[in-house]
Amino acid sequence: MSVPSRHGRRLVLAALAVLILLLTGCSGGGESPSAEDTRAVETEPDALPVTIEHRFGSTTITDPPRRVVSVGLTDHDALLALGVTPVATTRWFGDYPGAIGPWAREALGDAPDPVVLHNQNGIQFERIAELEPDLILGLYSELSQADYDILSRIAPTIAPPPGQPDYGISWRELTTTVGKAIGKPAQAQRVVADVDRTLERLRDEHPEFEGATALVATLYEGYFLYGDDDPRSQLLTDLGFTLPQELDDLVGDQFGASISKEHADVLDADVVVWLTDDGDAELREDPLYSKLRPAKERREVLVEENSDFGAAFSQVSALSVPYVLEHLVPRLQAAVDGDPSTVAD
Repeated sequence: MSVPSRHGRRLVLAALAVLILLLTGCSGGGESPSAEDTRAVETEPDALPVTIEHRFGSTTITDPPRRVVSVGLTDHDALLALGVTPVATTRWFGDYPGAIGPWAREALGDAPDPVVLHNQNGIQFERIAELEPDLILGLYSELSQADYDILSRIAPTIAPPPGQPDYGISWRELTTTVGKAIGKPAQAQRVVADVDRTLERLRDEHPEFEGATALVATLYEGYFLYGDDDPRSQLLTDLGFTLPQELDDLVGDQFGASISKEHADVLDADVVVWLTDDGDAELREDPLYSKLRPAKERREVLVEENSDFGAAFSQVSALSVPYVLEHLVPRLQAAVDGDPSTVAD
């Protein structure tokens, strides 16, 4: 299929915008409660109106939202942490009902599972319009200008922050931004502070983490390294680890990047956290990696992407971090000591 011309793309977007305007004028939320059945968020005094800056300008929210749709992959966790159930989430890892992982299920409580949006072929604009949202969150996402233009015709939309790469927003900023958008800024600050106290306690309990080098990687087109803008890497630095100095030069301004195996030396860190879907079979067959200290001394943490732990580790949020730490910290402790016989369960 040929790439459409700029004029042709404008016609497609215009036609889609007309369809969305027609849909928003019709009722029909499918499995989701109707607009009449949903209650407005109980906001904090003087929290609204609020204007939030993002990569495509700014969005002003004047009234307490009733129906929030999350097109960001982790934005719904921040909503749940603040006591708000989205009408729709976007599926990422796992096949969880409502796209709500086990780390967030308690926060959902007795509320019905949200509608799950699927983004394999792009954002489901028509489906979102049918849900009649009054706020759309796309903070942890790769929203383009064209995506934003269409979504903002449906409802006020918040795109990723300015000056940050796609999927580069930290769980802290995501939580506080969502808190501002729904009129709960003080509660959002408290949620972040609670998690930070847990991280501080773990740093105190594990002084061996302080200053040790660590990074997150996976085998994809060589070695795929997660940079310092990625929430997974930031979780390691939150625990006291230091990312390799050369990582920033290799990854650039993206959340992560593949590097050729000639740069394998960057993996010669005190700990490497590997995201994997086949255990360690492929790693053990890699002749370059097998010569490095992490392989020889088993300074590795293997995170199975298809497990609940793996899904939570990638879906870094105020709700998933405590869940992840229970599984991750013992493994980091076993890896950083350099003793191959030390293995965490």
